[in-house]
Amino acid sequence: MQTAQPLADALKGSLWTRALSPAEFARVAIETTERQVPAGKHVARKGEPVEAWLGVIDGLVKINADSPSGKSVTFAGITSGGWLGEGSMLKNEPRRYDVVALRDSRVAFLPRTTFDWLLDTSIAFNRFLLIQLNERLGQFIAMVESDRLLDLDARVARCLAALYNPHLYPGTSRQLQISQEEIGYLSGASRQRVNQALQVLEREKLLKVEYGGITILDLEGLRRFRA
Repeated sequence: MQTAQPLADALKGSLWTRALSPAEFARVAIETTERQVPAGKHVARKGEPVEAWLGVIDGLVKINADSPSGKSVTFAGITSGGWLGEGSMLKNEPRRYDVVALRDSRVAFLPRTTFDWLLDTSIAFNRFLLIQLNERLGQFIAMVESDRLLDLDARVARCLAALYNPHLYPGTSRQLQISQEEIGYLSGASRQRVNQALQVLEREKLLKVEYGGITILDLEGLRRFRA
């Protein structure tokens, strides 16, 4: 089990904690817990009560749902520094999706009682949540647009660009440690097709494919690719 100090240090790096008062942050640091979640294992399951707001301290998780027939859809990937599940916390309903670790991940759990207390006492926290919900809505609208209007090369480009939203994913660097299989999960494509798309994007000098990941060369170019 990780000691409290590393978790507290990680929390200090979150966008939403920076505007908290020392007393507010102290309570958050004391009451937040963490888990190490191996790749392929559930962080949270569809249908279970939502008792905590989730933050990815380190790693990569996906938000997805499976149909009774076995068809799966991935709604978003959450990288280090990202938080998720605020909508379910606010609606106080059973979780409507699974959260699964795509790689070994370290995940923070802010209890519902602490989350509700911040809602009642912190203007800064409420402002953060408003921006978070608006950014998430924009992300999902862009995803629907991408799925319905763009070819797969462009979908992969948008998928990668989406990981650089400074509010949702503040910890993402230009050297992106992500596998082609992980990109496939997030973009809804096979690993082989992702490889082809990355070759196209590399020829366009938008990124460079490297061992264990990619380097983003032109983020705006990825966002505009075949727009």
